[in-house]
Amino acid sequence: MKILTANAIRAVDAKTIEYNEIFSHELMEMAARAFFYHFASKYSCHTNVVTLFCGTGNNGGDGIAVARMLHTVGYSVKLFIVEISNNYSDDCALNIERAEKAGVDITTITSVDQIPSLDNVNVIIDAILGTGLSRPLNGLAKDVLEIINRAQKIVVSLDIPSGLFMDKPTSLAINATETVTFQIPKLALFHPLNDQFVGLLSIVDIGLDSKAITEADTDMYYLTDASMADKLVPLAKYSHKGTQGHALIIGGSIGKIGSITLALKAALKSGCGLVTALVPQCGVSVIQSSFPEAMVVQDKNQTHLSSISYDINPSAIAIGMGMGQHNDTKKALGLFLQNTSIPMVIDADALNILADNYDWISYLKPNTILTPHPGELSRLIGNWDDDFHKIALTREFARKYNLIVVIKGAHSLIIDSNNLYVNSSGTPALATAGSGDVLSGIIAGLLAQGYEAIIATQLGIYIHGMTANITSDTINARSFIASDIIDNIGKVYDRMNVVKNTDDLVL
Repeated sequence: MKILTANAIRAVDAKTIEYNEIFSHELMEMAARAFFYHFASKYSCHTNVVTLFCGTGNNGGDGIAVARMLHTVGYSVKLFIVEISNNYSDDCALNIERAEKAGVDITTITSVDQIPSLDNVNVIIDAILGTGLSRPLNGLAKDVLEIINRAQKIVVSLDIPSGLFMDKPTSLAINATETVTFQIPKLALFHPLNDQFVGLLSIVDIGLDSKAITEADTDMYYLTDASMADKLVPLAKYSHKGTQGHALIIGGSIGKIGSITLALKAALKSGCGLVTALVPQCGVSVIQSSFPEAMVVQDKNQTHLSSISYDINPSAIAIGMGMGQHNDTKKALGLFLQNTSIPMVIDADALNILADNYDWISYLKPNTILTPHPGELSRLIGNWDDDFHKIALTREFARKYNLIVVIKGAHSLIIDSNNLYVNSSGTPALATAGSGDVLSGIIAGLLAQGYEAIIATQLGIYIHGMTANITSDTINARSFIASDIIDNIGKVYDRMNVVKNTDDLVL
C-alpha cells in the first residue's frame, strides 16, 4: 500500500474525479460515507449523541456530510462550524446547505466565547483542519483545539487529527482517541512523537481510483497483511532440511549466551532447515542443553570471540547479539567483514563496534541488514532533532552505503537505498528483553531460505510484530517475553496463509 504526500493525495483525488467523471462533492460524499459506516459500527455503543467540530475547508465539508448522515439515521447531532476563515470551500458550503435542509442543529463559532461547554459531551468528531496545514495554529483554531483536548473526551479525527503537520514536527494538535484516515496512509501518522495525537489508527477505503493510485509516484509503502502474505513462498512438496537453508548465528560472550539461543530458536522457527551457533567455549554447553536442534562451533577462547572462522557453508548470517566489545572480538569482526559475501544481519554489539570503526562500514556488502535500537542508530547516523530528521539521516546513510536499516519501534521502519517501508504489525508487548535478538534470528532464517534481503526484512519485521497482535487476548502485554514471540511464529504463518487464501486485506 502506497504512502503518499499531501500533494500526491490531492492529485489522486483529482484523477479519481476525472477518470470516474464525477464531481468533487460526490467524492466527498464517498469519503464521508466510509467514515460514517466505520463510526456507526464502532461507537454506537458509547452514545447516540454526537458533537462535531468542522472547519471551513474540504476536511470540514467531509465532517458536515458525516453530521447529515448521522442525523438521518437517528443520532442526536450537534454540529459546530469553526469559522477559521471567511472563505468556505465550495464543497463545504454545499454540504452546509444540505445539512440545514436535513434539519441538522448547526452553530457557527466565530470567537472563543462561543465555544460550547463540553462537560456533557461523550463523543466528538474532529474535522476542523486537514492535510493542507502549513503554519502554526493561532487564534480561534488554537483555542478550539486546546478546549477539546482539555475536555478529555472520546475524539475521532476524520482523515488526520486537526493541527497535525504532514512534513514537520507538531506542537499542538487534537489528541485523538482514533484517527480514521482515508484509504492512503500518511507518514506523519506513524511517527512516535505523533502517537499522542493519532491514537488508534484505522484506514478506510473511500473508493479512490486504482489507476490514479497506481500512477502516483512514491518511495514510501505500508506493509499490510495482504502484501506480506503474498510474499510468503509456499513450501515445496519435497522440501527437506538441506533445501531450506542454513543460518549461522555469531556472537555471545560470558553471561550473554541467552541472546544467541533466542536468535537460534527464532531462525529455525522461521522455517530454515539448519542453524549453527558460533560462540565462545562458555556457550557450547548452554546451547546444546537448552536447544538441541542447533549445532555449535566453538571459538578457542573461553569467554569471548577471538576469531570468526568455521568450516560450514551457511546461507545467511546474523552477527552481534551478546558479542561484547573485547579488543579480540573487534579485530575478529573487522577481518570477517572484509572477507565475507554471505547475506547478513548485523545487530547489537557488532553495530557498536562498527560505529567505533566507521571506515569498516564500507566493507559491508550491498543490502546488508542493520537492526539498531535508537541508541545504536544514533551512533551510526548522528543525533537527530525529530522523527523527520531521523528518517532523513537514515535514508542518507542507507543510500551512501547501499544498506537496509531497520528503525525499530511501534511502527518499525525499513529503509533501503531507494524506499521506506512502514510496518503495520506490533504492540507495546514487544518492548521486552531479547525481542531484538529474536528479530535478528527471524530475518536471518528468512535470508537463509532464499528470500531477497529486503523481502526477508519486511517479512521478519511483520512476523515479529504479529506475534504480539495475535496473542493480545491471551498474554498480557506486561507479561509477554521474547520466548512468546518464538512460540507464536507458526501461528502467524497460519494466519498469513488464511489471508493469502481468502485474499483478505486486513488494515
